[in-house]
Amino acid sequence: MTTRQGNQQFATTHWNVVLAAGRPGASRYREALASLCGAYWPPLYAFLRRSGRTAADAEDLTQAFFAHLLDRGSLEVADPQRGRFRSFLLTCLKHFVANEHRAAKRLKRGGAAAVLSLDFKSVESRLSLEPSHEVTPERAFEKGWALTLLDRATKRLREEMTKAGKARLLEVLGPHLSRPQERGQYEEAANLLEMTPGAVRTAVSRLRERLRHFIREEVAQTVEGDEQIDAEIRDLMAALAS
Repeated sequence: MTTRQGNQQFATTHWNVVLAAGRPGASRYREALASLCGAYWPPLYAFLRRSGRTAADAEDLTQAFFAHLLDRGSLEVADPQRGRFRSFLLTCLKHFVANEHRAAKRLKRGGAAAVLSLDFKSVESRLSLEPSHEVTPERAFEKGWALTLLDRATKRLREEMTKAGKARLLEVLGPHLSRPQERGQYEEAANLLEMTPGAVRTAVSRLRERLRHFIREEVAQTVEGDEQIDAEIRDLMAALAS
């Protein structure tokens, strides 16, 4: 299936990533599982922390939860007809935590040890900047999902620009991608890059377009169809604005 973005087209994997992660024998199993874990462990960890878990307990439960997904093949029952994948995953986590006494036993036996290599410190630093009394666990999950997806899209843009020999351009213009265009704001960047303000404005517009492209590709991995992609992006923007 293809989705039009501007004048370009890209192949979307939609739920293929989820389904491949649910089948250990599938050719893309490891790649798919790594992609899903990378996208969803930060919001799940944020949910656990905002639910009152200590950092150590949230780390252990996050590891144990993904071990549970692997051991039980829970992803095999994921169904795009039942709604958003992130909602499915959060429901699975809630059920898992409800049986925490069994999870604790698995942890003591080392069943979840080193399942994933996760940078908990980076997420913990991000959580420390937010007023915890104003954020529900569900909102923390939504915002964590949005920030992680945006980070992944930004990383892909950075890799593309670096490969094209334009890392400096993105370094200077990156801060402008999330700002509204205003008269006179590009003079400093133009001087640094030895470009005209008009050329800088055009470059910012193109970078924004590429970032939107990568965001749509990331979102498309776990939804079906353009309508759902657009709905997910609206949810993403709302989560980032909260």
